[in-house]
Amino acid sequence: MSPKHLLSTVALLIELAVVANAQTTTDFKSYTQVVPGSNQTYAMVAIPGGKFMMGSPATEKGHKPDEGPQHNVTIEPFYMGKYEVTWDLYDLFAFTNMEKEMAAKYTESDANLPKTDATTRPSPPYVDMSFGMGRAGYPAINMTQYAAIKFCAWLYAKTGVFYRLPTEAEWEYACRANTTTPYSFGADVKKLGEYAVFTGNSDGAYKKVGTKKPNPFGLYDMHGNVVEWTQDQYMEDYYKQVASGKVKEPYAPTTTLYPNSTRGGSWDDGAEVLRSAARTPSAPAWKVLDPQSPKSDWWLTSASFVGFRIVRPAKTPSEAAIKAYYDIKPIKDY
Repeated sequence: MSPKHLLSTVALLIELAVVANAQTTTDFKSYTQVVPGSNQTYAMVAIPGGKFMMGSPATEKGHKPDEGPQHNVTIEPFYMGKYEVTWDLYDLFAFTNMEKEMAAKYTESDANLPKTDATTRPSPPYVDMSFGMGRAGYPAINMTQYAAIKFCAWLYAKTGVFYRLPTEAEWEYACRANTTTPYSFGADVKKLGEYAVFTGNSDGAYKKVGTKKPNPFGLYDMHGNVVEWTQDQYMEDYYKQVASGKVKEPYAPTTTLYPNSTRGGSWDDGAEVLRSAARTPSAPAWKVLDPQSPKSDWWLTSASFVGFRIVRPAKTPSEAAIKAYYDIKPIKDY
């Protein structure tokens, strides 16, 4: 990425973060987003803004160097998906015919179809990307970070509401839900099975969303089930850079294909990876089985543990900032 492009990207991220000249939502409370022309809805939880200590202390069991030093972060109010995005909704984005068939079934017409027709969509996968683990009610998996962002663009065209991926800071703040313990439910790892799908209870596959207890903010599966994409580039020493004043939150711009930050751990992970502060970098191995050359911009053939949930800032960015966020180009994988 050229210095000029990097500077423009950073400027965009700052605008999205501080939401300059933004329009404020008038009624900040949880709501359910109806997706026009379908039978689909998506529940959004109002997350109050505040300050928190990001990262984990060196004394925490499972602590890794990339989780420190702890540092204070201020978070603006935002909405976050109550659940991970499921196949039921993701397939409408991934498959144009499915969206149009749904629109014909549930409405006389879907006025937003022309807008979504212009949305960049995934190439058809060469295998069932659920790998037979379940589809209806199960979290969508195996998509790239780029695909998750383009899903947000499609949903914006469909609803007129700006959605995006959470920053790492927003994700951890929402996961912690005003707690300071390793998990949002406390420190007793014996309780993990009550709140999370992980190696100890998954039987080698993900589960339907919302089958475990929610965290104090009312968010489900923040620990486990599928690891979730964030906006951030993964930088092992990023917290040190923040603490030293070299960089500032809210997040690290994505400038290279690997690694990017995912959070929460999955059905295929042990307890320590599911901690609120744990960070998991993406890796080329997540596409190792992809037979294409170059490898797909959209699908991860070896990451059936990766999904996402979305957020909506309480203050809507400018139209220019929204367009710039969605109008990204894939970073090629050769």
